[in-house]
Amino acid sequence: MKNTMKEITKNFPEGMEPLGKKQFKFRCHDGVDCYMICCRNVDMFLYPYDILRLKEALNITSQEFIEQYVRVVKGVAHPYFPSVMLRLTDDENKACPFLSEIGCSVYNNRPSACRTYPLERGVDRSPEKRVAHDFYLLTSHDYCHGHKEENFFTVKEWIRDQRLEDYNMMNDLWAEVDTIFSENPWAGEGIGGPKQQIAFTICYDIDNFRIMAAKHNLIERFLIPRAQKRRINESDTELLKFGFEWLKNFLGQPSSLISK
Repeated sequence: MKNTMKEITKNFPEGMEPLGKKQFKFRCHDGVDCYMICCRNVDMFLYPYDILRLKEALNITSQEFIEQYVRVVKGVAHPYFPSVMLRLTDDENKACPFLSEIGCSVYNNRPSACRTYPLERGVDRSPEKRVAHDFYLLTSHDYCHGHKEENFFTVKEWIRDQRLEDYNMMNDLWAEVDTIFSENPWAGEGIGGPKQQIAFTICYDIDNFRIMAAKHNLIERFLIPRAQKRRINESDTELLKFGFEWLKNFLGQPSSLISK
């Protein structure tokens, strides 16, 4: 996103402007009469870190998670890389598959969209100043009565309360890679070509990427400090960070990785 914050603000929907330091009112709990309505019949996009956290919470592989809980659809922001959506139940409720009778069964590892609501997050990237600023808009749906609860938050307080820091950081790293995808770096390959399959594995199938990285000795091809290598070998999150940088390098884009 190349616009400055001022330029972006001009394009916000009427009545929706960045909250900044303003407070907003919201609370979701089992005493609200709309409790769990928002967990049904919802179009939810999943990001790489969402899948990583969810598959760990469920104690299954990333491939199993994709097969059981994911719909792969045509890219929404651009047509050059598929988007990934949560697969809802097949019954008339069209509910989130992780919704139990008492609420979210994966609450501590719920996706970033669930954590961020009732806010929407955007990022203003200003290449001229080499900085990025995020901003938050307050959304409102008629079915959600959490807005009537007398609990007040600033954006900073909400981020801390919902433990969004790690999600925001990883989603920003993902956005950098997806920006490269939006430029069609695999022109001529066609849908689902070999480079796109590699990219999909790295972004969404972390367990098979770990196998691929070991088979092709990918980590050892770069000048990476020993402590960082250990973290990559022990943590899926660190491996995903490495995968994003490796993808940049693989697609001929600037990357933090230095080849040996």
